[in-house]
Amino acid sequence: MSVENVRAYLKKFNKDQDIIELDASTATVELAAEALGTQPARIAKTLSFKVQDSCLLVVCAGDMKIDNSLFKQEFGVKASMLKGEEVEALSGHAIGGVCPFAVAEGVLVCCDTSLLAYDFVYPACGSSHSCIKLTPEELFTYAAADRWVTVCKPRY
Repeated sequence: MSVENVRAYLKKFNKDQDIIELDASTATVELAAEALGTQPARIAKTLSFKVQDSCLLVVCAGDMKIDNSLFKQEFGVKASMLKGEEVEALSGHAIGGVCPFAVAEGVLVCCDTSLLAYDFVYPACGSSHSCIKLTPEELFTYAAADRWVTVCKPRY
């Protein structure tokens, strides 16, 4: 899947034309923040985990990281990130472009409450050079997220 798959997916929300495509890489929080001229916390990073044989995506603020204890309380399993070769096959997106839109069948998406501290955030859109500016509530809706969770703590 790619930015074109995400564009087609977001079309049903009339947001397909809002995708931002940049010459600079947005593959990491730091690169995306620099390319967009914003603070790293506003980059909505999508972390991919293996839960049983399925993929779980957690979208959180860019300055956060998973709190293993909170993750286990919420999902009942130890946080186990997908291995590099599993990411695209299970999530539907390649590393650097993993996002909560147009995901593979069976993927569960959850949004971390860390996103709610911001009036807008920038999640990726299926490639290492794309993103979209959304409110946290729009992100939750367009991602067809299952629920809000609190599974992160500050990274710095």
